[in-house]
Amino acid sequence: MSNDLKYSVLMSLYKNELPEHFRVAFESMVKQSVPPEQIVIVEDGPLPEELISLIEGFSADYPKVVTVVVNEKNIGLGLALNKGLGFCRNELVARMDTDDISLPGRCERQLDEFAKNSDLALVGSNVDEFIGSPDNIVSTRRVPSDYADIYEFAKRRSAFNHPAVMYKKSSVLSVGGYSDLRRNQDVDLFGRMLYSGLKAMNIDESLLLFRSGDSLAKRRRSWANTSSYIEVIKKFWKMGYSSFGDFAFVAAAQSFMFLCPNRVQLLLYKTFLR
Repeated sequence: MSNDLKYSVLMSLYKNELPEHFRVAFESMVKQSVPPEQIVIVEDGPLPEELISLIEGFSADYPKVVTVVVNEKNIGLGLALNKGLGFCRNELVARMDTDDISLPGRCERQLDEFAKNSDLALVGSNVDEFIGSPDNIVSTRRVPSDYADIYEFAKRRSAFNHPAVMYKKSSVLSVGGYSDLRRNQDVDLFGRMLYSGLKAMNIDESLLLFRSGDSLAKRRRSWANTSSYIEVIKKFWKMGYSSFGDFAFVAAAQSFMFLCPNRVQLLLYKTFLR
């Protein structure tokens, strides 16, 4: 069934990405068991020559597959993805970050779910986090699989692993797409999708290897990320999705985590806040 469904891949590339990470991420998508009909790469601002050379090589190797969208200035992930989404020519779109690795059967598994249930707007999965080598798995981020659990979970916490989702383009556009946030754009988008009545699920398997490390840990523990997350849940409360209790819990937990020593922060993140 999945072989009958075409899909696009949506990636946004920033100047700080390591060329080798980008190459591995791209190859993990183009070599899927059900290959994408299109891969949209958004150049979000000026890029170094090494990254440009890689994109030129990909375009030459896969001229009918690769679509390049250029932003002269960096506009941030959310707006870059919105722009790229406009160039996706298929209804089904697989998100992919430029430093992660999709397992070969990832998209086929997601396509199978869309083929079985036409009401689905979004299909995600668990992810395995690694540091350095893909063989060095340090943790797994598990998310609820069925819709009812996802709906409740997302009132406080991120219910999807953004780089591992596949969604319907029309469903994302129906709620206005990604918002102009520098952080937690995915939490905001998926919460609005759920609240609008769109159906979603997560496959209870790790279908993507998520690159972790010190830089990611610093971003997660920054005040910018903490305050942004609190503001997103506050937005959910104001629009009637989350309760005041949900908002108060998140505000207290995130603020407490930010003030804790690094070792305690990491434990809290792994146990409660991821």
